[in-house]
Amino acid sequence: MMVEKILEDLIDEQLKPIVKKIDAEGFYSREFLVALGKLGFFSSKGFSEKEIVLREIKLVEGIAKVCMTTAFNVWCHLAALTFVRNCDNSYIKNEVLPLLENGERLGGTGLSNAMKYYAGLESLHLKATRLEGGYILSGQLPSVSNLGPDHCFGIIASVHKDQRIMALVPCHSEGLKRKEQQEYLALNGSATFSCLFEDVFIPNEWIIAKHADDYVQKIRSTFVLYQISLGLGVTEASIQCIQKAGNKPGGCNEYLNVQPDELIAELEMLRDQTLALVDDSDSITQWRRVLKARLDMVHLTSKAVHESMLHQGGTAYLQHSDPSRRLRESYFLANLTPTVKHLGKMLKV
Repeated sequence: MMVEKILEDLIDEQLKPIVKKIDAEGFYSREFLVALGKLGFFSSKGFSEKEIVLREIKLVEGIAKVCMTTAFNVWCHLAALTFVRNCDNSYIKNEVLPLLENGERLGGTGLSNAMKYYAGLESLHLKATRLEGGYILSGQLPSVSNLGPDHCFGIIASVHKDQRIMALVPCHSEGLKRKEQQEYLALNGSATFSCLFEDVFIPNEWIIAKHADDYVQKIRSTFVLYQISLGLGVTEASIQCIQKAGNKPGGCNEYLNVQPDELIAELEMLRDQTLALVDDSDSITQWRRVLKARLDMVHLTSKAVHESMLHQGGTAYLQHSDPSRRLRESYFLANLTPTVKHLGKMLKV
């Protein structure tokens, strides 16, 4: 309870006052992310793997209730932490991990293209050439989020047809060119960049896995589970918005097809399913169940934000109202890799 109170106070003091600035002006809430690290919300010390995942699922959900842009940035950082925590590279574990966990360094994930590659949807955009002491990377990633001058992010690159590597890339790497993307319907405050790699040298110290195909199977369920939390938070906030609207105006809301009790029951069931997935030790069945829960979450979130718009009525139709912001956020969730189409394809294979 003490930890929850600390998070609640931090959100009240440092996040709620800038939500509209994040949404309307594309402001990046770096200071809030750093504060989470300083207060120990990214720390794994003294926790089991299960405890880490459970507390971080709840962390993302709690922040997404207020601002999904910032929760998405937290997800990016947690994805990077997942890559690092599970690797065997002693330099990354001893030198980089502590900085990521205490907020001194923030992380992102450039695995959208790679996840589509493994689903048979795209070819890999990055190529790696082996050199003494490391690899040279070339290619382009169209969008990588939660980036800044002192950040780093995970990538997967093809060495040859039988080998792909996974690496951490510092944003200050020579030959890496970033161009910020701020023309989105929502989440323009997510510090999202296109990244051009022009012979970027990555030393062995920054290689997460020399055989990325196997490594991805080990970590993929965890960082997709964290995505489900984005929807849990937005759905919870939408239900609260519907409840706040009550039966106004003039008793008309009772005639809408979907009422809050229905959404609450669906949300509770999906939250329980998500938390239960942390205990699933069968990596193959767990992966399919995670994908199914992720798809169900998109549909429930879309339903909840739509109903919130209807229950709130005219006040929701203002450009930067909370219901309209969550409506736009829900479309981002539907198009976040793995997208709705991507999920449907994987579940039918």
